[in-house]
Amino acid sequence: MQRISKISEALSGSNLRLCRRSLSQLAQTQSTPVDDDARLPKMPPFDYTPPPYTGPSAAGILKMRQDYLSPALFHLYSKPLNIVDGKMQYLFDENGRRYLDAFGGIATVCCGHCHPDVVEAVVNQTKRLQHSTILYLNHAIAEFAEALASKMPGDLKVVFFTNSGTEANELAMMIARLYTGCHDIISLRNAYHGNAAGTMGATAQCNYKFNVVQSGVHHALNPDQYRGVFGSDGLKYARDVQDLIDYGTCGNVAAFLAEAIQGVGGILELAPGYLPAVYSTIRKAGGLCIADEVQAGFARTGSHFWGFEAHGVVPDIVTMAKGIANGVPIGAVVTTPEIAKALTHRTYFNTFGGNPVSTASGLAVLRVIEKERLQENAHAVGSYLKDRLTSLKEKHEIIGDVRGRGLMLGVELVTDRQLKTPAKAEIIHVMDKMKEMGVLIGKGGFYGNVFRITPPLCFTKEDAGRFPSGCDGLHNFKDVKKKGGWMDGWMEIITSSP
Repeated sequence: MQRISKISEALSGSNLRLCRRSLSQLAQTQSTPVDDDARLPKMPPFDYTPPPYTGPSAAGILKMRQDYLSPALFHLYSKPLNIVDGKMQYLFDENGRRYLDAFGGIATVCCGHCHPDVVEAVVNQTKRLQHSTILYLNHAIAEFAEALASKMPGDLKVVFFTNSGTEANELAMMIARLYTGCHDIISLRNAYHGNAAGTMGATAQCNYKFNVVQSGVHHALNPDQYRGVFGSDGLKYARDVQDLIDYGTCGNVAAFLAEAIQGVGGILELAPGYLPAVYSTIRKAGGLCIADEVQAGFARTGSHFWGFEAHGVVPDIVTMAKGIANGVPIGAVVTTPEIAKALTHRTYFNTFGGNPVSTASGLAVLRVIEKERLQENAHAVGSYLKDRLTSLKEKHEIIGDVRGRGLMLGVELVTDRQLKTPAKAEIIHVMDKMKEMGVLIGKGGFYGNVFRITPPLCFTKEDAGRFPSGCDGLHNFKDVKKKGGWMDGWMEIITSSP
């Protein structure tokens, strides 16, 4: 008890920096033995030790970024991390410290960092043929296209490969306009679909839009179940799409573009009944329905392989990237044979789309998802984690909402539950402290006050159990030792925020 009292006193005044440094040291798995009363919870055992790092320090890399990279680049945390190694659900910094990765490279690392099967496929293909051109035949692109088409419903079986999610959405929008002969596209407020000319128009957050020409896109009322005016009534939100068609277009549209779960927008799952109603409205207006699966696809939602499947709809075009190849840059557009013909009237060509190494990686990812039953794991572990996070919401006022499905979860922090005032400063402070505890998470949402939890799909129940465990009574530092979970310091950190 005497030690606990001393630690509590250290949390304020001139000793704050010393205490923070001590907490960081205690969280390291390689730390020397210390008294149990002061020890932060250990990570679970893991049979991997990264080789020694001999490259530039974090400070050196930061200086090089400032000198030679775009000033638009930013980094997380007040003291940026230099990540030099990764293995499955863990990342390692320059000092060999291990972190639990609950962000997955922004929902991109699907199977796990440096998954041996994916690495083997990439290395073997690189040794054989790194790049040629799609003007020659190669088995890698054909085999991956066939495997990808087998995961799609209906007649969605023609694949175009791209380099990224932005490019995939750009191509999908162009195909819809060419096929329908219409220019107008409808997307949702709060959406993010990319940062190129067309996709920036479809994006509907001022944070991601520059003052350049963005024509032909209308933004419908977002079916936001937490902040939206109609709550969870998807049909009421859907009426706004018909209004946009009636009052903002000639009566016909090219397409409707939406994510089933808005990722950058704060892990917002569209209200039930919304997508079926809107798809019907769009098709009556001659348009195509485009599902953006860049973040929600590839088994991340657990209950389904694709996010749109949870809404009982079949799109005309599906776009994807991120988890498609476990971090290797590649995107794809999948559509029907009839719609795909729209690109045959001119020459469409993509130098790197369908690169042998990228497609070999993608095929390996599909095989790993099946072999290791990662969709089932995402459902089981994600449901378990969501239940635990929801129990915290019932006890702590600062947690305004817990949402999402599978291993695509969001936790929105607010300073006032009635007003839903975004806890902007608090979330930044908590993220820094979580990093010190050895857990990496992301944030998003229009106000930047939503934790984005999108770990690799190999995340275990043990990881999930440690992540939010024992947030009860966290106004007392002693509970860090007693409860033994990665989120143990959450509430104390929040209440001590500036």
